[in-house]
Amino acid sequence: QVQLVESGGGLVQAGGSLRLSCAASGRSFSSYTMGWFRQAPGKEREFVAAIKGSGTRTSYADSVKGRFTISGDNAKNTVYLEMNSLKPEDTAVYYCAADAQRFMIRQTPGVYDYWGQGTQVTVSS
Repeated sequence: QVQLVESGGGLVQAGGSLRLSCAASGRSFSSYTMGWFRQAPGKEREFVAAIKGSGTRTSYADSVKGRFTISGDNAKNTVYLEMNSLKPEDTAVYYCAADAQRFMIRQTPGVYDYWGQGTQVTVSS
C-alpha cells in the first residue's frame, strides 16, 4: 500500500508556471503507474498525465500536451507535474493517484487504487 501527499499548488497568473509534487510513502512509486488528475468545480475528475513506474512511458491529455511534463525521482520517491503556460481553464484541484496495474497507462480515474488529498491550482486571467 502506498500513501500519497501532493504539494505545490497555489495562485498564479495566466502564462505562469507551477510544479506540483506527489510524495509517496510506504512503497516505491515505481511499483505503480502514477497519474495526475484534476477536478474543477461542477465538473468530473479528468485525466491530466501519467507515467509508468519505470518512467519509460508517459501519457498526456490533449489539453495539456506540450505545456505539462510528468516526471519521477526514485531517490526522493516523488512524482512531479511541471506546468507551464498556465491558462485560467487549468484551475482545479489536482490529485495524484497510483494504479497498481503498471503494465499500461490508463486514463480512467475509477481504476486508480490510491489517491492523495489534492492541491488547489488557481490561474488568474
